[in-house]
Amino acid sequence: MFTELLTKTFYGNRIDAWLFAFVVILIALIGGKILYWIFSNIIKKLTPKKETKVDDMTIDMIEEPIILMLGLLGLYYSLNILTFPDLLDKWLNHIFSVLVILNLAWILSRFLDSLFKEYLVPLIEKSNTNLDNQLLPLIRKGSKFIIWTTAIIVAFNNAGYNVAALLAGLGIGGLAVALAAKDTLSNIFGGLTIFIDKPFKINDRIIIDSYEGKVKEIGLRSSRIETMEGRIVTIPNSKFAESAIQNVTLEPSRKITLNIGLIYDTKPKDIEKALKILEDISKKNKNTEDKVLISFNKFSPSSIDLLLIYYIKKSADVLQTQTEINLEIFKQFNKNKLNFAFPTQTIYTKKA
Repeated sequence: MFTELLTKTFYGNRIDAWLFAFVVILIALIGGKILYWIFSNIIKKLTPKKETKVDDMTIDMIEEPIILMLGLLGLYYSLNILTFPDLLDKWLNHIFSVLVILNLAWILSRFLDSLFKEYLVPLIEKSNTNLDNQLLPLIRKGSKFIIWTTAIIVAFNNAGYNVAALLAGLGIGGLAVALAAKDTLSNIFGGLTIFIDKPFKINDRIIIDSYEGKVKEIGLRSSRIETMEGRIVTIPNSKFAESAIQNVTLEPSRKITLNIGLIYDTKPKDIEKALKILEDISKKNKNTEDKVLISFNKFSPSSIDLLLIYYIKKSADVLQTQTEINLEIFKQFNKNKLNFAFPTQTIYTKKA
């Protein structure tokens, strides 16, 4: 009875033929796993240890693609075992051809990515220029784009489509595509502007609109900055072309403006002494420039205001320098009995 069941026809093929086809596919997938295990546990250990990691990269690269490739081969063999109508058989062969080409593109893309990580990234990290850091993401993405675009064109061509006619059709609808891709093209031109004008580079600290942070990546369509809060913000490149950008990293020194209020009971000679103390503290700090601006600049409602402007050197720690100077001002003013002002009101009442 079991033999009779196997000889029954199902969608043009006997049951035993269907079972055999599924077994072939299963064996192919299991064979892929076994082959990967042999590579990773036997061949990898037998391979002499070298300074390069090409062997390790190759093994890591082929895990998923090799299993898929063997599965596709099992599928192809199964299709030849079974009998289908001519139209369906033609479509299945086209689908198989497309999958094989895309799988080969996957293998090549993974291999190139491994080469980038193993060789180019370490070389760029050792270089003193930042141009390489900017170009690397573009090269990686560009190479992948070329691989996958070529694979898709070849796949369509092998599937029986006239690629030239398809491209001509795209030319007819080029206006609609251009209008739809207006923002994308704007971002791409913005990315090219960044590379040409170089308003900033990788690791520069910039301010654009309400965002301030370090540039982590400059892409062809968008760029990423890490804000002071540690968040990654992705900004379209067109935004850089139309907005004012402050490059904090390029500043020669950091300008610090400090307003200090003294009480109105302060005597003129004490005001002069306070100005002298501010000048001496600013000039004596090793992290500040020689240029210091001081002024008795304002009579506020509840204080006599002194203005101090000093510049912190580019290489210095800004926050630490501010702390040192502010702390020294506090100490010297207390030592010389110079009283800081705070908001107060004096109310005079008329006696009856």
